[in-house]
Formats: sequence, structure tokens, C-alpha cells
Amino acid sequence: MHDLPELALYVHVPWCVKKCPYCDFNSHGIGRHGELPEKAYLDALLADLDQESLLARERELVSVFIGGGTPSLMSPDFYHRLLAGLARRLPLAAECEITLEANPGTLEQGRFSGYREAGINRLSIGVQSFQAEQLEALGRIHGGEEAHQAVASARAAGFDNINLDLMHGLPGQSLGLALDDLEQALSLAPEHLSWYQLTLEPNTEFHSRPPVLPEDETLWDIQDAGHERLERAGLARYEISAYARQGQRSRHNLNYWRFGDYLGIGAGAHGKLSRWSEAGELLIERRWKSRQPEAYLRRRDDPRGFLAGRRRIERQELPLEFAMNALRLVEGVGVDRWRRASGRPLSELEERLGEAREKGLLMEAPERLQASPHGLLFLNELLASISDD
Repeated sequence: MHDLPELALYVHVPWCVKKCPYCDFNSHGIGRHGELPEKAYLDALLADLDQESLLARERELVSVFIGGGTPSLMSPDFYHRLLAGLARRLPLAAECEITLEANPGTLEQGRFSGYREAGINRLSIGVQSFQAEQLEALGRIHGGEEAHQAVASARAAGFDNINLDLMHGLPGQSLGLALDDLEQALSLAPEHLSWYQLTLEPNTEFHSRPPVLPEDETLWDIQDAGHERLERAGLARYEISAYARQGQRSRHNLNYWRFGDYLGIGAGAHGKLSRWSEAGELLIERRWKSRQPEAYLRRRDDPRGFLAGRRRIERQELPLEFAMNALRLVEGVGVDRWRRASGRPLSELEERLGEAREKGLLMEAPERLQASPHGLLFLNELLASISDD
């Protein structure tokens, strides 16, 4: 009864060369020649980890994900010191997955070897497209050839677990261009592919000045043809926008989607932690850090520590919180897992679930809550149909 979910660590590096017009992440452009406060930020991350590790109580980390921003702006020595400091503070699982996000336009020859030597064993390379026109529209600072070179350099450095981030539904993109992007990605033989449609998020340049995107019919054609091509290439879809070869699904992302726990360190990082009360009640809390890098760095000298906010997930919120993650998975979630994680039996939702099945949003799977292919495309509609709100 008192088992806790698996625990992961997210590390946020908030700087990039420039802010992309579609990006709603906590990232801050510094220009091509801007200086990064590597030592100050490393010291702050380790001090932040000191505080977070007290909450983990020696729980083992199954994965570490270093995201941004553009983490590949930091030197290999930065990651040598960070991961060595992490290992002194928390136990790592025997096959702990340690991922670094990297952008082709920020990599110097030889850096990959340094990252590998530091202990990073998985790369997520932000390609987004191989086409010059689409890359320019997205505000990317690399070209298609640089993306090919980045993967070749990573392979030469010994990386055998690589994800490529690729977008579709881009400004001016046709079905042919979208499929050409997939063919170029497949020619690099990635173990994992994150293939997702461009959306115009609030508080982005694209949201305030929307580009002209492909018509809905073209978007559907891209989705259908692309999915079929990836499956035929041996990359099986296991989440709305994630495809992987056998045995290469992202352990870190699976932990999110299975409603696992995670510590968050760095500017704007979020965490989620579970604990059992003395009365035997599972208590779940979300925690977050200051978003602005300068404010985060000042927190090192703040007696209140790095935590900027926290909020307990109330019992009545748990079904929706859990469903928002678990229903992203193609396999869905078993009835027993639903009950343990949400604190409520699935039978309470039977009437609503029946309506969702009638709409074609849920599979007819008595022992599982599993979105249909249609439900995966319209997840918000599915969540609304089973929500208390």
C-alpha cells in the first residue's frame, strides 16, 4: 500500500541563442556571442539539488532529463561536475537514462565526446525540419546539413540512443515536404522520434502574429501518411507524438505519462512529489522554481531556498490529473492502476465513459482505459467527457 511511484529528475537550462517564434518554454536568448554564467548556475543547481534531495529520502532516480532552452550551450565540463555532484547526493538506477537536449546550431566538433564522457547516455536533437524555408520560418539557426552532421558526430562519440525532434504542419509545408523530412530523419536511423504538429501557443510570437499554416485537409494527410511511414520503418507509436524502436521508449517521458514523481531543479523547473500521510493517505504536491534566470540565481542566498511555489493536488482533482497523462499513451492504463493513482474506482465514471465510447473516443477495452486513435487526436475532447468540471 505504501509504494511510491518511480522518481526522475528534470534539470532546466534556460538560455538559448535566440528565442524561436513558436516556443513557449522558459527560454531566454543571449545571442551568438553572449556569455553564460556557467559556474554560478552550476553552483545554484547543486544547492537546489541539496534541498530537493532531502525530499527524495534516498529514493532512486530512474532517469535524468536536461532540457531548456538549449542545454548544449553549456560545456562538457559543466555536465561532468553536475552529474558527479548528482551522484553524490542521490542514488541512480543501474541503467539510469540520462538525456541531454541539443540543437545542431550550437554544437562544436568534439562536444559530443565530452558529453558522453560526462555520463550522458541519450541525446535529444532538436531538428524540427531539414528544409531551409521551413527552418527559416521557425527561426532556427541551423540548416538541414548541420542536423545530419550533428547525428553523425553523436554516433562517432558513441551515442547509441538518439531522439530526433521533428515538427509537421509548418508554414508553407506540403505533404511532400513533410514526408521528405521524415525520410531524411529515417535515413539517420534514430532510436526514437518525437513527431508533433506545430501549435500556436499563447505568449509566443506566432500566437500574436500567426503564420499561414497548411489547410486542415493537408494536415490530416500529413498525419495519416507520416504515421504509416514511421510504423513501416519500425518506429512504433507509443504516445500521441512519440515513436520508438523496440526497447527504446523514453524512460523519462514514460514516467511523466504514468504519473510518476520527479524533482525539478533550475530556473522555472517544475516537480511533482508523492508521500504517504500517517493516516495512510497518498498526498501529491506540485512544486516550481523562479522562472527568470537572474531571480533564480539570487535564490541561492535566500534563506527561503529556491522554491517559488507549491500546491497540493486535491483528491477530487486526481482523476483528471492522472488522465491528462495516462491517456496520452497508446496502451492507456489498466483499471487497477487507475484506481491506485486516482484514488477512485473507474466504475464511478461508467456513464461518461459510455458516452465517450459512443463518440469513438475510447476503445472497447473492459480492463483498460484506452483512447482510440480518434481519441488520441482529440484528447482534450476525451478529457472533457470524463472530467468532473
